[in-house]
Amino acid sequence: MSKHVFLTGPPGVGKTTLIQKVTQALKSSGVPIDGFYTQEVREGGRRTGFDVVTLSGNRGPLSRVSPSSDSSASRREYRVGQYVVDLVSFEQLVLPMLRNVNHGGDTEKRICVIDEIGKMELFSQAFIQAVRQTLAGSGTVVLGTIPIPKGKPLDLVEEIRSRKDVKVFNVSKENRNSILQDILAAVESCRK
Repeated sequence: MSKHVFLTGPPGVGKTTLIQKVTQALKSSGVPIDGFYTQEVREGGRRTGFDVVTLSGNRGPLSRVSPSSDSSASRREYRVGQYVVDLVSFEQLVLPMLRNVNHGGDTEKRICVIDEIGKMELFSQAFIQAVRQTLAGSGTVVLGTIPIPKGKPLDLVEEIRSRKDVKVFNVSKENRNSILQDILAAVESCRK
């Protein structure tokens, strides 16, 4: 029996767009839902970083492009390629929301959107803990995204991928327009 639903697929295939569509559909049918997604930040046509956007409308930086020759590189910083991760901003936005979801005493299962559980987000130990707790809890269905395996495996990602209670959809350019109903149906059956 699946308790949670995750989407995976190559970068840029449209995982976040699908999550947003599913979220809209669930919201409009009155399902309690909270969470966050990650959005590209573009300036002058090029990507300069990522923001975290919560479903309640808060927004803050997750990462920004930073030249590696930057003099601030001496202090502990979290880098993924050319991006420096703003851990404080990420945790301030996401942790209260996750803790809140975990303490919901509703009889009705709520949905928690986590887009994504990737390299940048996994610098946060507190986030990893909160995600594990949310997955273990009974009152929340997680609708999340995980990257496809590339390079060194990310522990939490592989843990999620191999969980018996997680249904994973592989999103591709071919199926991304037809898969929406299947994802919605999977989320609905998790809520039962």
